[in-house]
Parts: sequence; structure tokens; C-alpha cells
Amino acid sequence: MDFYGFYTGKIFDAYQFLGAHIEAGGVAFRTFAPGASRIALIGEFTDWQELEMHRIYDGNFWECYVPNAAPGEMYKYRIYRQDQSCVDHCDPYGFGMELRPNSASYIRSLSDYSFQDSLWMQKRSDCKDKPLNIYEIHFGSFKKPSEEADDWYTYTEMADILIPYLKEYGYNYVEIMPLSEHPCDESWGYQNTGFFSPTSRYGTAPELMEFIDRCHRSDIGVILDFVPVHFAVDGYGLANYDGTALYEYPHQDVGVSEWGSCNFMHSRGEVRSFLQSAANYWLTEYHIDGIRMDAISRVIYWQGEPARGVNNTAVAFIREMNQGLKALHPSAILSAEDSTSYPGVTRPVGEGGLGFDYKWDMGWMNDSLDYFRTGPAYRTEQYHKLTFSMMYYYNDAFLLPLSHDEVVHGKAAIMQKMHGAYDDKFPQARAFYMYMYAHPGKKLNFMGNELGQLREWDEKREQDWDILTYPIHDAFHRFMKDLNHIYLEHPAFWQKDYDTAGFFWNDCHQEERCIYALTRTADKERILAVFNFSDQEQEDYMLDLAGAHTLTLLLASDAQEYAGTKKYDKTVLQLEEGRAVFSLSAYSAAYYRID
Repeated sequence: MDFYGFYTGKIFDAYQFLGAHIEAGGVAFRTFAPGASRIALIGEFTDWQELEMHRIYDGNFWECYVPNAAPGEMYKYRIYRQDQSCVDHCDPYGFGMELRPNSASYIRSLSDYSFQDSLWMQKRSDCKDKPLNIYEIHFGSFKKPSEEADDWYTYTEMADILIPYLKEYGYNYVEIMPLSEHPCDESWGYQNTGFFSPTSRYGTAPELMEFIDRCHRSDIGVILDFVPVHFAVDGYGLANYDGTALYEYPHQDVGVSEWGSCNFMHSRGEVRSFLQSAANYWLTEYHIDGIRMDAISRVIYWQGEPARGVNNTAVAFIREMNQGLKALHPSAILSAEDSTSYPGVTRPVGEGGLGFDYKWDMGWMNDSLDYFRTGPAYRTEQYHKLTFSMMYYYNDAFLLPLSHDEVVHGKAAIMQKMHGAYDDKFPQARAFYMYMYAHPGKKLNFMGNELGQLREWDEKREQDWDILTYPIHDAFHRFMKDLNHIYLEHPAFWQKDYDTAGFFWNDCHQEERCIYALTRTADKERILAVFNFSDQEQEDYMLDLAGAHTLTLLLASDAQEYAGTKKYDKTVLQLEEGRAVFSLSAYSAAYYRID
């Protein structure tokens, strides 16, 4: 290992030296604990008796070689502090961990699985000029074998269940909430103890590798949530690891996050090397296609509050990590969950940016959902909540998210957010989703949204698949399937997402009628999207489309097959001198190919 690089926060491969590594005839264990007075290795191979570890290099690293240790066996580090008290810790760089409430690390080989996804890896890209339709899931609650809260499908079983669903319903990427080991189910993986350990809830490291490999061989990319901001407070983890604040801030005012977890101290080179190595580990060893970094606002600003000022050392860390990861994995996707207006989140580091490929457009999400919560009588006043996003859209490369965060903690499910009674919610949701998919930017939708689910997400329960026995939910599910495939198959929706030539407002000044019209453009295709978000039918709506001769209907939200009210016998409209005339159902949307 490059020790100087480790201390200065420049390396991305610390996990190849630190941790438990299988060597000829045994296993070498190494840990970084400069504040420890003594460290003993305990494990199954010693019947949990202490085996002394020895200082190496500059005395801040500890090492022990065990000839009879074998893959699959458990171990811990018993770290003695300066006052001679001791705490048993899991390995910060361990490649596997026990399921909570147990906390031992596992010896694991990273070479037990051989990937067969070379074709995928060669053609993989950041999707800037390609479709990116992401299905976000919590691995343990997509589907469950039983109603027991801690009964889960394995990584292998989920490959059989999830991959056919993604293919059939038109998602080409899956984003998985954190799979690194965590002690509290309710944290959803966002408070980690094992940054290099795939959670044992769902199986082993080779089984996760197989899941990802099978996704790739089905042309599905895999994005993993990664948490570079904070970690769990559990005493066997990173907190106070060597008797000192090795990974966290020593001061409580900045050392504790709003979630009660420990904030990483990004000014320490050892912490930067740890986090960079963890991110690189998932991309390298598991062939993950992208990393979505959580809570980036808490990196940019102290405690996430702009009034406290920019955390310059943390911002420098993000820049250097992103730049390094893109150098190692040019085709991997790096996205930021960031609700701030901090400039240049997706600009290259060399141009003064943070170096992300995508930024979640939280402004679009909030404005759009607020609009659809609003009663139709008041949408005239709120009309430009749906146009405002295009005023800032080209400042960054945005991704449009309807994530898990929008369907928990009293916020209501997406379908519930639609204004009005039960029957009014479905046509509005169909029209809303067509607006989302016509709007520039890549797409992300959380599991259950596509069912028209009416309850908030609960990590202890699977999705309400039984609601598909109700015709209106089944029709909505079928609508979402068709919308997804329309998106994937038509370049106008994605080829020029970040080119001003790819989008045009045909009409965004129908405040009284709540009508909007826009055109999406690709090299060889133009698509018109027309929306009526009022609760009244809008007849004789005229639109001038210069140079257009015909409009061919691609998708209509009010079609009878989707539980709408219209039967579309005529799918091609002939235009006279480029003028189109529409009769728009209440709460409706339609896509037309322009010829």
C-alpha cells in the first residue's frame, strides 16, 4: 500500500492491504489503529482466544498472520485503549459481517465468483445520450417469502424474481438502497457498520456478484446507494475505533448528524482513503455500474445548513474522489442526492465542479408534487410551478427522482398525493407521469409507485401486489409499463436531454385552461406532448406546428385500456398548414410523433 497516499487521502485501494487477506497457507489480518495500546485478534480459528497483533510500518498499523484461518470463519479485533479498557470491533475493511445483533466479521475471498459480463462492461456508458430509466428498490421489501419482517429472499432468489420484472416493465437500471452491512433495519442501510461488507440479510458476497452479473447479462445496470457522510454509532463499528475519534469529529457540535449518527471527518486523509477505497471496491469487485451518494448537502455545507458555510475540506474530498473514480471507471455513473443550489455539482472537476454525472432535481420533484396536490380551481395560480424547472435545468445534468423519501414519514404515496377523491387520482397520476417522462432529464421511480400503491412504504412489508386484482390498479400498472417502453424506444425522450436543442415549449401560457405543450427532439425524431391538467374537458385547443404534416398518436393517458374514458379509433391526425386542433379530456396527456 502507498502509505503516504493513505495518510494524504490519495489512494483508492486501501482494502487490498487492510482487512483479512487469504494468502498461501493462511490469512493475514491488518488494521489501522494509531491510538490503540494493544490489539488482539480473536476468532473461530483460535476458539475466540486472544492472538497478539504486532505493530508494523510506522507503528500505526497492526498485523497478524494465522496459518490455520480459513474463508468463512469469523473474527474480531479486541482493541485495548490507552486506559487499558478494551472493545471488540468488527473489521472496518472486512469483506463480510454477521447479521445483527451479532457483529463479527467474516474471512471472505473476493475471487470465488467469476463474472461473465464482459460484453456489458465494454458497452456500458454514463447514459448521457441514452435512456436511463431507474427502478429504485429496497432489497428486502420488493417481495418477501412470508409476512415475517425479517424473512427475505436471497440475492440469488431475487435475480429470478426481479430481473424478469424489470425487463417486462421497461426499466433498464435498478438502484438499490444501501447493501453495505447495517445493524438497524429501520435505517434502510443508511447507517453503516460494514462499508466493505454486503449485508448478510440476503446472502453472501458471491451471491451478490452473481445477482449483478445476471442483471448485466440481461442488459440491466445496477446502481448502489453509498453513504460518504456518516456512520452508525454502534460500539463495535467505526465509532471511537481505537479509543479516539479516528473516523469522526471529536467535537459534538459537528460530530453528530441530524440522524444521531457520527459524521465522517473528511479533513483526515485516512478517512478520505477509507471512503474512496470503499466506493472503488464496489465498482471494481462487484462490477457495480454506478454510485448514488446520499446526503451530499451535508458534505457541501456544515451540517447541511448553508447558513453555517461551505465545508471546504469535505467539498475538496468529494471533488478528488469523483475525479479518481471517473479515472478508474470512466463509464460508471456518479449521482448526487443534493437539494441545495450549490453551483457546478455536475461540472467536471477540472472546470471547478464537483464531478458528478447527475444531480437529483429535488426542486422539480417538490414543485411538481405540490402542483398536483393543489385543487384544479387553484392550478391557474400555480401554473408556472411546472415551467420553472426549465429556467434552471441546463445549469446541471439533472435526474428526475420520485424516490423512497417521497413515500414515507407522513408524506403519502405518490398516488395519494394526487388531488381529490379516489377515482380522480388515477387520471391525474397518469397525466403526471407522462409530464415527468416528457420533461428532460433521466428518470427514477421507487418500487410500488407503478402499482398506484396507496399506502406509504414500510421496509417490513412487501409491496401491495394484491392491489393488481383491482381493475383500476391493474390498468395503471399496464399504463406505466407502456410509458416506460415508449420512453426506452424513442430517442426524442433522451438523446438530447442536456442539449437545448432537445426541448421546446410550444405553449406554456395557458394559465386559465391549465394546458401545456412541449416538443422533444432527437436527430431523427420529434415528439409532441400535450397536457390538460384541469378538471374540465378542453375543446378546440389549437396549436401551430411549423413544418408538420401529420401527428401519429404514441400514447394517451385517457385511453380506455388504461381505465380512461376515450376510445382512440383515429391515431393519425392530418394537419392543415401545420395547425393541429385537439379535444383534451380532463386530467389527460398525449404523445404524438411529428412528421
